[in-house]
Amino acid sequence: MRAVDLEILKELSEADGIGGREKEISRIVKKYAEGAVDSCFYDNLGSLILVKKSSKANAPKVMLSAHMDEVGFVVRKITKEGYLKLLPVGGWWGHVMPAQEMRVTTMEGKKYTGVIGSRAPHGMPPEEKNKVIPANEFYLDMGVPSAEYIRQLGIKIGDMVTPKTAFREMNDPNYLLGKAWDDRVCVGVCIEIMKALVKEELAIDVYFAATTQEEVGIRGARTAAHSIKPDLAIALDVTTAVDTPFDQGGLELGKGPVLSVLDSLTIGNSELLAKMEEIAARQKLPYRHDFMTVGGTDACNIHKAMTGVVAMTVSIPTRYMHSSRLIIHKEDYLQTILLLSEFLKKITSEEIRSFKIGQ
Repeated sequence: MRAVDLEILKELSEADGIGGREKEISRIVKKYAEGAVDSCFYDNLGSLILVKKSSKANAPKVMLSAHMDEVGFVVRKITKEGYLKLLPVGGWWGHVMPAQEMRVTTMEGKKYTGVIGSRAPHGMPPEEKNKVIPANEFYLDMGVPSAEYIRQLGIKIGDMVTPKTAFREMNDPNYLLGKAWDDRVCVGVCIEIMKALVKEELAIDVYFAATTQEEVGIRGARTAAHSIKPDLAIALDVTTAVDTPFDQGGLELGKGPVLSVLDSLTIGNSELLAKMEEIAARQKLPYRHDFMTVGGTDACNIHKAMTGVVAMTVSIPTRYMHSSRLIIHKEDYLQTILLLSEFLKKITSEEIRSFKIGQ
């Protein structure tokens, strides 16, 4: 398997969906994956769960989880001049925001383009030039003369605002630029895995949960886990590439998937981690390790569900996380699909039982 279905990644990246507003993305997931699974259903927070059943009775359940929501904003105020004051939904750094194009999506699904306001540097004192403006102080200029004009467009308080970024292959086409790679690239991985397993007879039932509201508290993963009641779970999410002039530390794009040993919210199951390493070595697939001391993934709430779930995180590195434009590498995407597809084909009921602490 060496091809990448760029249309899946393009649609996932360009779709708009902050926490609590993921319907646009879930429809894309369903469109591409529905024919590759036996059934699908939604939980009450909007996570879409797709199921491939084993022919074996009482097969253990393995859950893949990747979140659909992106960081963005909602409209919190409309000024009399027609500017939109913004409230961040998810983590934003003020430095990446000024002069960026954004898209407002109304409750009726209409979309309008605006630009985040910025200031000309002429005459600004150094202390003001060097100040990071808090994300909740920015506004969106819609290019209109009044609040009445905004009302005529149908834009209201609470409407969703997301970056307006076109997907593209970069000058080396292995590098892909887009918005929302956190975590839509891993949603794409899971769609491709389900498609790759169509003709496979597995010893397990596979559940892919495209989850909601991760960026605002890892909420959808909790309800999805209680809906599935998995025996084992693998959360897929991005991690920070450390291979630019700003961040140098060795975690490069294009070197394969990243196996998380631990992050600030989850300690990966050590035996599950060892099994993933074993399969990667046997298939001659590259991998790296990660220790993310700030933040977490869907695994945080999955591994604490019910009486506890054996879990770990597998990641894909990305540059410029939580901004309007992120860059990933096709090789990382492909190798992650290959590794997890092979894991799901090889894992047995006995191994899953052996991973449980104290068994």
